[in-house]
Amino acid sequence: AGGGKGYMPVDHSGAIDKSGGALAAALRCHWLPKVTAGWFFRAESFYSVARYLDQAALESGGAPPDFLSWSHGEGFIRFFEERCRRQGIYILDEPESALSPTRQIELLKLLQRMERSGTAQVIMATHSPLLMACPNARLFRISRFGLDLIDFQDTDHFRMMRDFCSDPAAFLADALYE
Repeated sequence: AGGGKGYMPVDHSGAIDKSGGALAAALRCHWLPKVTAGWFFRAESFYSVARYLDQAALESGGAPPDFLSWSHGEGFIRFFEERCRRQGIYILDEPESALSPTRQIELLKLLQRMERSGTAQVIMATHSPLLMACPNARLFRISRFGLDLIDFQDTDHFRMMRDFCSDPAAFLADALYE
């Protein structure tokens, strides 16, 4: 459902029990040196996590981060800026879902700062050619055959955007042809 250390997800859909619970029981990760901080960001559960963080801050007497008073994309960026500043491992599941191309560039800048710090590792699932092009990133394609190292220019998403940008009318005529 997304979250970090001490976060108890609210799962109204039952999705955690249906899929995440079995995975969590089977998956154990270890890093050296020991990393105890980090965050799992899941775009679909952002509102639930943001509400939880606001409530937890109020209950502890602090000011809530108030991620939800901003636009969807601005709330995502503010969340990343606040939560991804420390040493840790950060797992981002489709962080581009609310981000315009301009906001995706802001996320790329944050990812570069994280890389330069040398104290954070990011594992990201994305469909965004902009995010796939992150300098120094290793990009893997998941297929029925496993994981394959790939250049972002060889991904289906990059090729589709390249074809659209080179000739939008022809691309749309072909894509919308029934």
